[in-house]
Amino acid sequence: MADMVTRALTVLITGGIVATAGQFTQWYFGAYSIVAGVFVCLLEYPRGKRRKGSTMERCGQKYMTKVVKLFGPLSRNYYVRAFLHLVLSVPAGFLLATILGTACLAIASGIYLLAATRGEQWTPIESKPKERPQVGGTIKQPPSNPPPRPPAEARKKPSEEEDEAAAGVSSGPQENPIPVTDEVV
Repeated sequence: MADMVTRALTVLITGGIVATAGQFTQWYFGAYSIVAGVFVCLLEYPRGKRRKGSTMERCGQKYMTKVVKLFGPLSRNYYVRAFLHLVLSVPAGFLLATILGTACLAIASGIYLLAATRGEQWTPIESKPKERPQVGGTIKQPPSNPPPRPPAEARKKPSEEEDEAAAGVSSGPQENPIPVTDEVV
């Protein structure tokens, strides 16, 4: 949601820059659009935490989150955000260069109103302190033979009967059960 609003606000800010730099007859609405666009961009920059799953924090978001949290319920409540977007969009609607940004803000206001009626609200992403596992506590039993390891079937421990039979066998040379011939073709 915030990404869509931020992109829409760039249209509002760009329209304001065009109106102000072009010295339109009502250029002051263009200046207002720049200020309102920057304000709403700063309000929308920090991502809210999702109910399910994880949310990736934006670069530098932790600083803006502190500022947004200072406003308390005014910044958390989506009803307030919907009203704020609607009120900020009205003056920018009087100038042709900013009319598209006005439409985007009005649509964002409607989306926030819909989200508010469904019980959603903005919650900040709280960064959890990273817990470092203790070196000795994570390894329960070190591997018995180093890699590369044979397949699981070959790693099965021999039974007791095989151990007794292996104990009686001498450690002399082994015989190949398949006859080997040296035929050169």
